[in-house]
Amino acid sequence: MGLLSPSVPEFDSPSHAFDWALVDVETSGLSPRQHRVLSIAVVTVDADGTQSGEFSTLLNPGCDPGPVRVHGLTAGRLRGAPTFEQVVDRIAPMLRNRVFVAHNAQFDYDFLAHEFARARSWLPVSQRLCTLALNRQMDPPTSDLRLGTLAAHYGVRQLRAHEALDDTRVLAGILKASLREAERLGLPLPLVACPPRQDPQFVPKPPKTPCKFRNPGRLSHGGRLTQGMKVAVTGETSASRAELVARAVAAGLNVMSSVSRHTSVLVTDDRGSLTAKARRARAEGVPVVDESAFVRLLDDVRPGTRHDQRAAADPVRQEATQALLSGEEHAPAPAALPHVEEDRAATAGSETVEPIRNERPLAGRRVLVLGGTHPMAAAARARVVEMGGAAAINFSAGVTEVVLLAGGEADRRMRRIASLEVPTYDADWLDAPAVDPALVTRRLHRTPPVLPRGGVIDLPYPFSTPFWTLTGSWAQQNICEVDLVAFILDEDDQVACDENFVFYGAPESPDGTVRLLADGPDEQTVVSDLPALPPAARKIVIAAAIDGAATFGDVGAIQVTTGPSTTAAPSAQAFLDAATTERTMILAEIYRRGPLWRFRAVGQGYDHGLDRLAEHYGVEVEN
Repeated sequence: MGLLSPSVPEFDSPSHAFDWALVDVETSGLSPRQHRVLSIAVVTVDADGTQSGEFSTLLNPGCDPGPVRVHGLTAGRLRGAPTFEQVVDRIAPMLRNRVFVAHNAQFDYDFLAHEFARARSWLPVSQRLCTLALNRQMDPPTSDLRLGTLAAHYGVRQLRAHEALDDTRVLAGILKASLREAERLGLPLPLVACPPRQDPQFVPKPPKTPCKFRNPGRLSHGGRLTQGMKVAVTGETSASRAELVARAVAAGLNVMSSVSRHTSVLVTDDRGSLTAKARRARAEGVPVVDESAFVRLLDDVRPGTRHDQRAAADPVRQEATQALLSGEEHAPAPAALPHVEEDRAATAGSETVEPIRNERPLAGRRVLVLGGTHPMAAAARARVVEMGGAAAINFSAGVTEVVLLAGGEADRRMRRIASLEVPTYDADWLDAPAVDPALVTRRLHRTPPVLPRGGVIDLPYPFSTPFWTLTGSWAQQNICEVDLVAFILDEDDQVACDENFVFYGAPESPDGTVRLLADGPDEQTVVSDLPALPPAARKIVIAAAIDGAATFGDVGAIQVTTGPSTTAAPSAQAFLDAATTERTMILAEIYRRGPLWRFRAVGQGYDHGLDRLAEHYGVEVEN
């Protein structure tokens, strides 16, 4: 606990006047539903910019404190500290009616939501601001966006990294400087509305036991079941459904909640059933057996082919994971990536790859295209990428030039662009771009390779950082919402269970290996713990979907950045423009290739909605 500290600066950004609650937590692990908060610090700042409160304490979690090398909190230090339930009434009033602020805010927010639920209370927060998302939007000239790196950039003194109270004071300085920069650039704050967290049952469902065997195909007429076969059940059953499923799982079968072309057999006593599963089975020609026949077949199931064995858990890897997710600036650097390749499989159906030339006239430039119709703007962005540049989606400190198409002069951002003297050109400049020698120093501080549609990179192996992230961002919208989703697929390009569909309503896979982070209205991030994925998981497909009648012709391009951790510099980027009428778009795939993982930029759009895409991957959608 503590009183006000003179090291916390007063805020002076009148256009961003909110009551703030700055928060930092240290935790025993990465999963809010499994791990606990070990220490917490809260600093409150009023709308007039003055600090009004400060609280910090260690917490006794009643469990192993986890990676001590990261946070330094041993069981001995935590012994005798209060439990969260004992301090919840002190913390709640400090958060109520304030904007919740943290670096990688969803991490801190989700942990506190679970702690409040365990204490039979609810987290009194209605919106939050992530300083990581805010700085990603502003694009400062730093090597990465970790807390310590931003502190050095903004001149904020850091005394004890990973000590909650000092990190919160550092966060206050970063927020103050970030608000000033956002005001200078004319950028709106990426405030996120927070769902109510009053029900302790909001946590993800327990994971389905993964099937250890590959799918051998369909049941033949008069044949035997084989371990790994995908089985679906529909209609009433004589035995309890739970008992029937338990017997099938114990025999090594993969019981699915939906039917697809990869289903091996459907179990039902009503062959004329009108259920969705029965209709799909008839359409796909899936074999059908009744319950009694299925029970007899369970007595003689043939051995199947096992998936690759999962690597044993590595405590060093776990500590690196904890450090990276929490913004640790001393986390190990990822292994070097090989050169970027274009995956001709996207157009030629093979794995042949071809290096991309890097010597292009716009290398190191970030060009913002304003105005024009969507096809015109898409063509201009494609031209920027073709010449080695990055096609900015929003205005930021990293934008080096602006190209104005028809109507671009009327864009609300042009006033700010002109006041900051960012060079502007018409569309003809893209035919033979020339950079003003006087502005040659206006270069990107980091220039990750730009992947074309179908472009591929190999991910670092062995993994020095287990997480791999994809962040999608888009221009500010007022006509629709855009959401990222992820499908964890097996060798049949199907989900093993509905819970392997990760989306806003279920933002974490049951085993916690794939998670969706939403710390800005114009960006979302999918985080994948690749070494911890079960052996049956062969691919993660990440898509964007529009909620409502709008299309990607209205939204424009989606910028994709990918790399290790949410705070590290990206390893690659892509700018994906669907045509005009698409409502869903596959952005990228992360897939196994032998012992390696690869990342491929896809950019394939579809006119149908997310429900059709989910059904294609085997997710049962309720109508």
